[in-house]
Amino acid sequence: MPASQHDPHSLTEVARTVVLGYRIVRRQEKGKPTGRLEREVDRIREKAEQREQQRAKAREK
Repeated sequence: MPASQHDPHSLTEVARTVVLGYRIVRRQEKGKPTGRLEREVDRIREKAEQREQQRAKAREK
């Protein structure tokens, strides 16, 4: 279930993204690499977009 009508992310995905964003900022402050965490955020976003596209396609039928 999307967090809002205009947002493809579920509440769980929003929470995970916020936590990952916090972790990314903390690691950047320490000078550590953040690529793995950034890729995880990208995967969450892509998965949500794909799911919402499939739902929109199903609604059109």
